[in-house]
Amino acid sequence: MATFTPGHLHIERHALNKEDFSYNLYIDYEVAQDPKDGTGMRFTLHGTIEGQSLNEPFFMPKDQAFDFARVASHIAQKYGMPKNASIISLHKYYDEMFEDVRAKLDVKSGDPINFEHMG
Repeated sequence: MATFTPGHLHIERHALNKEDFSYNLYIDYEVAQDPKDGTGMRFTLHGTIEGQSLNEPFFMPKDQAFDFARVASHIAQKYGMPKNASIISLHKYYDEMFEDVRAKLDVKSGDPINFEHMG
């Protein structure tokens, strides 16, 4: 199950059997300024994975902010999400979030990428 409202994505999954896994995660985000990287998006991944709480904020510069799902997946794996699990399988909701991030950051197709942010 998932729900999206601008600035907030909620994804939830209940284990189907004892070999399965559960999570209840929220990704909140807002435009923020970083002294080094400038304008970008501050994300906070919070909720539970298999009953273990997590609350991790992360900042992504404007030109990298669309890679939020990869970063959120790595954080979720630190808290017990199986590596073969995907929290990005709910494409419709991620597409809505992606478009909202684009609008909030006023990103246009062809905007330059700062290669110092890659790595």
